[in-house]
Amino acid sequence: MTTIDEKQRNKAFFQAMIEGISQEMERDERVFYMGQDVGKMGGVFQSTVGLHQKFGANRVIDTPISETGMMGMALGAAAEGMRPIAELMFVDFLGVCFDQIMNEIAKVHYMSGGAVKQPLVITASMGGGFSDAAQHSQCLHSLFAHVPGLKVVAPSNPHDAKGLMMSAIRDDNPVVYLFHKGILGLPIIGFIDADIDNNVPEEPYSIPFGEARIVREGQDVTIIGLSQTVQKAALAAEILAEQGIDAEVLDPRTLVPLDTDAIIKSVAKTGRLIVVDEDYLNYGFTGELSALIAENLDIVKLKSAIRRLGVAGVSIPYSRPLEQVAIPQVEDIVTAAKEVMASSIL
Repeated sequence: MTTIDEKQRNKAFFQAMIEGISQEMERDERVFYMGQDVGKMGGVFQSTVGLHQKFGANRVIDTPISETGMMGMALGAAAEGMRPIAELMFVDFLGVCFDQIMNEIAKVHYMSGGAVKQPLVITASMGGGFSDAAQHSQCLHSLFAHVPGLKVVAPSNPHDAKGLMMSAIRDDNPVVYLFHKGILGLPIIGFIDADIDNNVPEEPYSIPFGEARIVREGQDVTIIGLSQTVQKAALAAEILAEQGIDAEVLDPRTLVPLDTDAIIKSVAKTGRLIVVDEDYLNYGFTGELSALIAENLDIVKLKSAIRRLGVAGVSIPYSRPLEQVAIPQVEDIVTAAKEVMASSIL
């Protein structure tokens, strides 16, 4: 990661993300943004505020309600040397255009023998907690990570939001950049903020993919989250510290590529692992990390069984109380850590 020494400059997640996009659009005229309501409105989740006024309708394009058409346009533009950013208003809408993403965008570089590049970014809001019900509350990052040819990014804080966005735009491969609604910093929807790193330098900087971040060092148990669950894990670690449990919190930052070395090193140190995810437990991020540790047991000496926290195989409920039960919360992480510390497989 590029280190920049300057005075503290706090920004909300959505502001940091926009700043990264704006600076890349200034640097490279091939970069343009498109999606539904991203123009004058500035995006339903304020993901493009100010960009339309600054760069005009030719580079910040309001599209029809046709996700398939938009992804096809991004595919063609990238193949011709442009660097499009295409926004899915909700990641749940990927089902409409998944063929374009999975069978075209992800594979054209491979199937062309490297002759056709796909330097494009797909952005999408994700996550629940706002009673948006089953079709507007999912995360689904594991679906993207399952497909060869896609890089998958999910920042947990404003500093990484900007740096990872700039890296995504500069990458010559298709990158899926997911932002959780609950950490955008929008007062109108409320948000969780563990204050991991709100310092966003004004000058451009990029963060390499595949480099995890230790949010909090600890000796007793490793807690790994993604996006908002990193913030929840950090808050849980503070509570656990008051109860004498020293938790290490690790943020992979990118699912693809994944920093397997950092994960193995952390769990080898603590001997205990809790993986917290807001995506579904079935065939997902929690299972992938559990398998990674199981395959490296000669390096990692586990002191207790691995714990996985995620969404069970149910749709996200509309009911606020039921939604809170379906999605892992801070108190669930605290309880899991206590149970892991109390159990032993030695």
